[in-house]
Amino acid sequence: MRRRLLAATAFTALLAWAGPAPADFASATSAYDGGDYATAFKEWRRLAEAGDTESQIALAGLYRGGIGRGIDFVRAAHWYKQAAQKGNPVGQLNLAEMYEHGWGVPRDAVAAFVWYHRAALQGRNWAADQRDRLAQRMTAADMATAQARLSKSK
Repeated sequence: MRRRLLAATAFTALLAWAGPAPADFASATSAYDGGDYATAFKEWRRLAEAGDTESQIALAGLYRGGIGRGIDFVRAAHWYKQAAQKGNPVGQLNLAEMYEHGWGVPRDAVAAFVWYHRAALQGRNWAADQRDRLAQRMTAADMATAQARLSKSK
């Protein structure tokens, strides 16, 4: 009996450690593609709360686009930030755009530059283009602040 309990506990811990199953993300995507936004939202939210960055980005996209619910830039920015902080380049470039335009977060060119730069370092050419375009409009003081933030985060 004790051996079974230990095995069950170990199995449960393994499942929790392994994270969300790809099939769960795929089923949420199928629901979305079929127009069942409520199911997609429910599944992606569950996965996002469990730390899955792809689901965090998908959920942010629902909030940002008002798909199946009203537009909520604050919640979109929150979920993009969750993914961005884990190093996801899509989350980083989307969060950068939110900061650049002040969508759901205070408008902040320095934060936008930093997040575009982080995504660019991961090979996202669009992020590099946006970072370079933004840099042309930034003050020398803002650029110095952005460089300091980037240096501090290495």
